[in-house]
Amino acid sequence: MTRPLVVFLALAFGLSWAVALPLWLGGGLGSPLLIALASLMMFTPSVGVLGVWALGRAPFRQWARESGLTLGERKGRTGRYVLGAWIGIPLLVFLALGLSVAAGLASLDLGGLGMMRALYESRGVPVPADLGRVFALQLVLGVVAGPLLKAIPALGEEWGWRGWLLPRLVSAHGVLAGLLLSGAIWGLWHAPLTLLGYNYPRLGSWAALFFTGFCVLAGVLFGWLRLRTGSVWPAVVAHGSLNTVGPAALMLGDPAAPPNEVLAGLTGLVGWALLAVVGAALLRFAPARPPAPHAPAPAGEPVA
Repeated sequence: MTRPLVVFLALAFGLSWAVALPLWLGGGLGSPLLIALASLMMFTPSVGVLGVWALGRAPFRQWARESGLTLGERKGRTGRYVLGAWIGIPLLVFLALGLSVAAGLASLDLGGLGMMRALYESRGVPVPADLGRVFALQLVLGVVAGPLLKAIPALGEEWGWRGWLLPRLVSAHGVLAGLLLSGAIWGLWHAPLTLLGYNYPRLGSWAALFFTGFCVLAGVLFGWLRLRTGSVWPAVVAHGSLNTVGPAALMLGDPAAPPNEVLAGLTGLVGWALLAVVGAALLRFAPARPPAPHAPAPAGEPVA
């Protein structure tokens, strides 16, 4: 396992730094290239998977099954988990926001939508006359269509972290250790962006360490979906939904006292506590088990 793991990590981490290098050379998070480069960076774990596949050249059909690209042995079950992720992630996002408000760590501006208004103004775009209706429509579309719109870049990450890496770590170290370790690796992989303050601008470079903590906890949930189904697709839906709905929910904050992203929301400490409780409950009442070893491909099967 050592050589494939080294190849995978070298490609995933090395290429992520290469992609983000223009941000470090000039502009940082203010660069107009940020969104494009961050999106491109999401595909580097999949390049790592392909690099490992090139080492052994196993039949791609077998490789796809083992790395979670199929729907698993029970397609109906996987479909239910996909639906659960589709609905569950937005519920967690808004529950974390509600808990943040209840704890006095965030305040909302539901009437004026000041943060949404400020976003339009910062981009030089006319503010819609009926901003509330526009925001509600965008939010509904984000919940319903977000996982589809974000599916390809989310797969770029999930095929690597949950599809290929997680089962190998679980087989070597057990379920809980594998989940935690894969989440930590996932978090550290974001360092080319988080060292610049991505997601937590008030923390500066410490955002890299803080976001790793979030990834460990979110990785338990995403990894549980992968292990329960034998498929990466529920985790892809969860990842895509989080990337769509999470930022939108914070637009409900009050611009006079913007939410502290370190404390509030699903990616803040309130969200950490919520994810820890949900993850512990899932592992306790619906345990995830190591994937069953796959039988070797029949002799003479063509190599894809």
